[in-house]
Amino acid sequence: MDWLLSSIEEWIKDGLIETIIRIYQDLFTSINEKVGGITLDVGQSPLDWNPGVFQMIRNLSITVVNPIAGMILTFVLTYELINMVIDKNNMHNSDTFEIFKWILKAFCSVYILTHSFDIIIGVFGLAQNVVNQSAGLAADTLALQSDIAVDTLRASLEASSVWDLLFLSLEMNIVWLTLYAISIVIFIIIYGRMLEVYCVVSVAPIPLSTMANHEWSQIGANYLKALFALAFQAFLIMICVIIYAVLINTIPMTDNLHIAVWSRLGCSALLCRALFSTGSLSKSLFGAR
Repeated sequence: MDWLLSSIEEWIKDGLIETIIRIYQDLFTSINEKVGGITLDVGQSPLDWNPGVFQMIRNLSITVVNPIAGMILTFVLTYELINMVIDKNNMHNSDTFEIFKWILKAFCSVYILTHSFDIIIGVFGLAQNVVNQSAGLAADTLALQSDIAVDTLRASLEASSVWDLLFLSLEMNIVWLTLYAISIVIFIIIYGRMLEVYCVVSVAPIPLSTMANHEWSQIGANYLKALFALAFQAFLIMICVIIYAVLINTIPMTDNLHIAVWSRLGCSALLCRALFSTGSLSKSLFGAR
């Protein structure tokens, strides 16, 4: 009878050990995938991230937004011309340079309006270059350790009792579910940023059409600040990922499985919290409202 109970205990123990090792390896694999996915997504411009969506946004902007921006630009330039005439005493004190200045301002305004998407691509191209360079310099840091000592881990688990293994298995499943929820939140943050980028890009001609007037130019200036904040938010996300990778690489692999698992969970929660803050931090750095 004792040998039967012992055999059942060994069978349960072997099953629990295999389950724990599989979950632990899955946890580490999911961490690598999340880090790789973040660095890939934030390193792309709106055109590269989804060309189909970007082309649709561009067509809608040209068809719907550009006519409105053109009317606003006409009003702004007319307002500027009226102010110039009034300031010069109904042109009695006119200066030829003022006329050329207005013509140059009108030319620049029209050029900015008709090349609004080129300006946007330039801003995100600059941010993309910064992100890619930072990823290249931190390539060794972002390469998370993958040499999980399975044999050492198995030997450590075989020395544990069945009840300890049951508790550890329950603990690992809780951590796995929590990390899965965190990965969904990270997915929402990264993709939510890109949706915000497309929304901001879609109305680009309207705020840019106000740049010709000193009073109205605050609209365009605030828009450019918000655009730079969104673009360089990717760099702040990269910084968070690099710090996360450094913290993960310092966690012992098998010295204490409880500490290793919960430390990974804590680092992932910290990454999620940091990613939430990158948007507001970037806007505050660029003075965007």
